[in-house]
Amino acid sequence: MPSVRLDHLEIFALIVRCGGFRAAAAERGVSSSVMSQTMGALEQALGIRLLNRTTRSVATTEAGERLLQRLRPALDDVRLALAELDQLRDRPSGTLRINAPGPAVDHVLCPLAFAFMEAYPDVNVEIISDAAIVDIVEQGFDAGVRFGQHLAKDMIAVPLGRPLRYAIVASPDYLLARGRPEVPADLVGHDCIRRRYPGGALATWAFEKASEAVEIAPQGRLTLSSAHQELQAAVAGRGLAHVFDDYAQASIEAGTLVEVLADWSPRLPNWFLYYPNKRHSSAAMRAFLEFVRKSTR
Repeated sequence: MPSVRLDHLEIFALIVRCGGFRAAAAERGVSSSVMSQTMGALEQALGIRLLNRTTRSVATTEAGERLLQRLRPALDDVRLALAELDQLRDRPSGTLRINAPGPAVDHVLCPLAFAFMEAYPDVNVEIISDAAIVDIVEQGFDAGVRFGQHLAKDMIAVPLGRPLRYAIVASPDYLLARGRPEVPADLVGHDCIRRRYPGGALATWAFEKASEAVEIAPQGRLTLSSAHQELQAAVAGRGLAHVFDDYAQASIEAGTLVEVLADWSPRLPNWFLYYPNKRHSSAAMRAFLEFVRKSTR
């Protein structure tokens, strides 16, 4: 059987509803001959007559009536689906799914999302914290957050938040007992709290001062997998932690942690919100992008 076009089925239902070809053609803004040709093509594709035609009216055959009974609710569902798409396109609603590393979620994305949801109460937001590089299109995300060097070329990127900086922190008691490092080389022999990424690699610590750059593989008894855990261990005196300064700032101000090697801490690029280079985005996504741009001005 040749393929059947959905628009031909819709025209069949329209002809029956209007009671004839001429009225249906007037509603569509086409000629009666176009409607007749369309019905002829549909009946030929199906291999069965759907309408009995007279000079004054049309009536469904038994096959046409059976098809119409199943077709009407199906067409109503299609119209409803298209109307819902119109709402998503024109009015911010629906769900936004965003993939981002934990630090970006904690200090940039969550505060933005909370304020955005207040401004757009019809939009739901789902944020997945994930340090691994993922294909956001394949995984069904509307957007992701990463550093600029990790973005695919076919993505559009928007700066998100301020530039970043790592801080090396430890408790006052730990530094009193083990001494305060003044240069990166002094970290040898210290208990460094190590970070293992989801892929299995251990994080290195990078330092920079003037024209000198140093990268070390920290050594220590404790290995963890998140900044929150590292910060907790540092406050407990288990060693030196290497975390974004946003995580450590409150503890530094409270005096439970002390930053060392601050003059060796390089500035890093800010995060980027990225999304597929597509012409058609939902109203919710467009509203969120505009919200992000205004917040970073």
